[in-house]
Amino acid sequence: MTSASRTRNSRRSSSTWSNWAGNVVSRPVREARPASVAELAETVRTAAEQGLRVKTVGTGHSFTSIAATDGVLIRPDLLTGIRRVDRRAMTVTVESGTPLKRLNVALAREGLSLTNMGDIMEQTVAGATSTGTHGTGRDSASIAAQIRELELVTADGRVLTCSAEGTEEERALFASARIGLGALGVVSALTLAVEPLFLLHAREEPMSFDRVTAEFDALHAENEHFEFYWFPHTGSCTTKRNNRSAGPAAPPGRVSGWVEDELLSNGLFQVVSSVGRAVPAAVPAIARLSSRALSARTYTDIPYKVFTSPRRVRFMEMEYALPREAAVGALRELRAMIDRSSLRVGFPVEVRTAPADDISLSTAYGRDTVYIAVHMYRGTPYRAYFTAAERIMTAHGGRPHWGKLHTRDAAYLAEVYPRFAEFTAVRDRLDPERVFGNDYLRRVLGD
Repeated sequence: MTSASRTRNSRRSSSTWSNWAGNVVSRPVREARPASVAELAETVRTAAEQGLRVKTVGTGHSFTSIAATDGVLIRPDLLTGIRRVDRRAMTVTVESGTPLKRLNVALAREGLSLTNMGDIMEQTVAGATSTGTHGTGRDSASIAAQIRELELVTADGRVLTCSAEGTEEERALFASARIGLGALGVVSALTLAVEPLFLLHAREEPMSFDRVTAEFDALHAENEHFEFYWFPHTGSCTTKRNNRSAGPAAPPGRVSGWVEDELLSNGLFQVVSSVGRAVPAAVPAIARLSSRALSARTYTDIPYKVFTSPRRVRFMEMEYALPREAAVGALRELRAMIDRSSLRVGFPVEVRTAPADDISLSTAYGRDTVYIAVHMYRGTPYRAYFTAAERIMTAHGGRPHWGKLHTRDAAYLAEVYPRFAEFTAVRDRLDPERVFGNDYLRRVLGD
């Protein structure tokens, strides 16, 4: 290792790190910015020898303390870029610190696209997959479900590669490491399935809560990607339906797109959220205003421009994955709970879906899934609301999103994840000394 890389890898930290929402603060002993897999392995090996714990942090979009550490904080901003594109296998291998927004742009230039993605693209590839980031889809699952091969640096500095086509041990690692929570090692590269660039036709329109819940199964079945937002204290929803299109492309006009995505979704929503935080009694009236602000529109564009949108209003979030057949009942319970309480909820409830997958700690493991996410504007008391919502979700066997607020522990999670013990066994084998541990992982995985 050169003196320059050694300096880059051992910079003593004189500052704190906080996440996007501002609710998690980390004070590492030092930070490292490795620029290669060899430097990454050396960073991990040295930290382990010194008895320091190691965590990698992406862009901080997790609301939990999953990336917090008092040891060595690895920033992967130099581990970026595409290693190779394999058009025969239709895969792309990408460095783990690559932001999704850069990957999406690069893939589009190559005439390629991911099949599905979440609704923002600020996260790093490894950060998004390690926490189970997902969008909505009838047939297409989370970003992690699109992984075909994974490269991992373990606690002893080894570099392992695993896939579904490897040895029995590699297959077991692959089943766990695709959503590894940062507990098994540091992901250094991912090989993702891609497909030729395609167009999506987006249809967004208001719909009543009663109609959405009554027709939920049909709306899910008839659309490749369906989701909706319900505005508490109202009977109003905004629905989104995205389906593949033969074209032609018809993106939103520059003015109309700015009005919808920036002025209304971000600018106006920032103002009304601030008013609601200052004057809680005004929240129901504000909710009625917000539910009417977004109008119906249609447009056609390449996938990442349809799936994702800017999110500049900061908030706190909790999300649970339920069996899809429990969706309507849970939503009606949530609405009834809010209506009979003194809660004032100024943020919409987001509802998305995913098909069953085979990843050990995927929130969609083994069952068709509905995601119900609740939010509160940053700085607004949220615990009473989230506690009441969590009680409803857990009554339906809900699985919390790994990167969003929840209070579940290993005892509960072992009951709702059939392969929980398999995951912890892989962890025991790869990291018996808990080099990659922290307080959050101790709670959700046990010690």
